[in-house]
Amino acid sequence: MKKEVKTSIDGLEIGMYVARLDKPWLKTAYKLQGVKIESYKDIERLRKYCNYVYVDVDQGYSPDPRFWVVREGPKVYNTPAPQPARTRQAAEPGVHNEYSALRKTHYEDVAPIEAEFYVAEQAHERLQEDFHKVMDRLGQNNEFDVDALNESISGVVDSIIRAPGAMTLVVKLRQFDDSTYTRALGTSVWCATFGRHLGLEKSSIELLALGGLLLDVGKSAVPVELLRKPGTLTKDERKTLFSHVDQGVRMLSTTSGLSLEERLPMDVLQMVATHHERADGSGYPQGLENAAIPVFGRIAGIVDSFDAMTNPRLYSQDEPMPPHEAIAELYDLRSKKFQAELVEQFIQTVGLYPTGSLIELSTGEVGAVISVNGLRRLRPSVMLLLDSNKEPLQQFRLVDLSRLDESISVARGLPRGAYGIDMKEVFL
Repeated sequence: MKKEVKTSIDGLEIGMYVARLDKPWLKTAYKLQGVKIESYKDIERLRKYCNYVYVDVDQGYSPDPRFWVVREGPKVYNTPAPQPARTRQAAEPGVHNEYSALRKTHYEDVAPIEAEFYVAEQAHERLQEDFHKVMDRLGQNNEFDVDALNESISGVVDSIIRAPGAMTLVVKLRQFDDSTYTRALGTSVWCATFGRHLGLEKSSIELLALGGLLLDVGKSAVPVELLRKPGTLTKDERKTLFSHVDQGVRMLSTTSGLSLEERLPMDVLQMVATHHERADGSGYPQGLENAAIPVFGRIAGIVDSFDAMTNPRLYSQDEPMPPHEAIAELYDLRSKKFQAELVEQFIQTVGLYPTGSLIELSTGEVGAVISVNGLRRLRPSVMLLLDSNKEPLQQFRLVDLSRLDESISVARGLPRGAYGIDMKEVFL
């Protein structure tokens, strides 16, 4: 069987062999099927006829994975073919400590969480409203207006850069709202918070935030009854559900009259296309492995999994995992489903007890994590809500465990609603 990679036209280079188009050859001016790319004119000619092509990697170079596009049908490859050094770097670079190369700066909290909380709440609400409008427009006329999101994305990222704990607390409090867009915004915020921890430039953090927001737009094309179906899915049902990745890429990249770059940044499309790929090749839709998955896709896969574990699921009545259990699950999956270094960095981002988690102290007191201390992540700042007898405190008390004696520590994480605590009543 031929080894073909589906790629956007932007991924074509001299030396590649185009075996198929996204339309029949008879509908083009080509007299023969198959094109060897020998000049940039060949690339521009193909651009006039189609958006995507299939490159035969046995007869030429393989496209850079950044330009791969999800495709239907069975997998016929896992990793791109080796390429000459003179053309580009190896297609399978080492992933160890790759995050170090991403770091461009170092951020410090510049606003206390209690001062930033209201600003974060307003920024979150504006992004939710703008996202709702954009998705409505996409459903009505198949046009995705990325410009309508840029300003509100920037406001969210600004807040995260100043004090990430405020925005993650807002997400925690909105987590159980009956809103179609709540989880998308949560994923967006966690992606941006992760990018801040990695030291990315603001422009890159904004791309992560945008990509996190759009990961599952393709699910709007999947029947609601399938999304809500409990139990095991049939083979055909799984195929339909898995198609949401391809549907999302198509929805975001087919706005008429615009070039690919004008529609949406490539990094964002890559996140949508690869957020269900896994390091061991067990993901979908292409079964990519390790560094063949773009780094933003690897980041999105970790964040999306964490968010799925800690949020209610449409198809299940089971309670979501407490955050500390989800963190433990991700840790167990390192070097298997996810790149170990990125998992460890994500755990450093959110802490073992993320903002908004309910915890019980060694004293028996119960509280909610308000912020994670960067250097001492097992000793967060906590708003105490119940005394050692599990009775409500007359006045909530804020304690920073990093400043207290080591004899006082986190004894255990608690599930949502433990001891009748309603986080929204506490903070809103």
